[in-house]
Amino acid sequence: MPYLRVIRLFDPWKSPLCTCPRKYSLHPYTGCSHFCLYCYATSYIGRRPSTPKNMFLRNLRSDLKRINKNLVVEISTSSDPYPPVEKWLLLTRKTLELLVEHKVKTLITTKGSIVVRDIDLLLMTPSAVMITITTLDNRIAKIMEPGAPTPDKRVEAVKQLAESKIPVGVRIDPIIPGINDDFYSIKELIDQVIDAGAKHVVVSTYKARWDNLKRMIEAFPECSEYWQKLYIIDGKRIHGYMYLDRSLREKILKPIIDYAQSKKITIATCREGLGPEYFKAPSCDGTHLIRFHPGMK
Repeated sequence: MPYLRVIRLFDPWKSPLCTCPRKYSLHPYTGCSHFCLYCYATSYIGRRPSTPKNMFLRNLRSDLKRINKNLVVEISTSSDPYPPVEKWLLLTRKTLELLVEHKVKTLITTKGSIVVRDIDLLLMTPSAVMITITTLDNRIAKIMEPGAPTPDKRVEAVKQLAESKIPVGVRIDPIIPGINDDFYSIKELIDQVIDAGAKHVVVSTYKARWDNLKRMIEAFPECSEYWQKLYIIDGKRIHGYMYLDRSLREKILKPIIDYAQSKKITIATCREGLGPEYFKAPSCDGTHLIRFHPGMK
């Protein structure tokens, strides 16, 4: 395996629950200015604004000479590639320019509506975009994701990408009991993103860590006892996370899976370990969408 500086094989702590295909991950920034309360990455990188990595583009040029071009490069799996600072730093755009130059298959995962600015580049290399939308409720989103674009802006980004023939899907992640787990609200969200052009949905229940659970309880104190019972008392410890009991995860996710299937889109769960009936897609992360890119025909 060649030495790589900024491109890494995606390996989420060797978790047996990860169903992602073999791929690379790439993060132009460290930290994340979206400051989502439920973020898991803060447990190991801290909670700080998005900051460009030192000598990132130079290191990326070097790595692109060494990677396996058959694998997808995902931007990004923790630090969002489209924080507000990207508007003028253009680091993610410059990253895409290099990926285009090297004809690298690219998957973008983001909450940032700025991604539509780069449609011209996304059309030049096999690519797909997954946009995370946890709720359509602006009030809840503002509390949970204070630095991210509003949900309506993200839905609009889905629409613009789809209209430009960029394959696009949506992550409804995380689904948090008592906050955004109402089935009819999720059904409305699925309907809206399908109408906007999404072809794939990923759903995932909230997996708590001590730091993000503390933030969530501070923001929603009325849920404190409820979450402590669900996660600390009745929950399961799996690979450093506090999971909901399996039966509750199934109760939340099964109606969503069934509804999405009835709408004729692919849907998958993320790190749930619930079996094939909860995984109705060629990939969980959306990499299978890349085959629908106009450049692949």
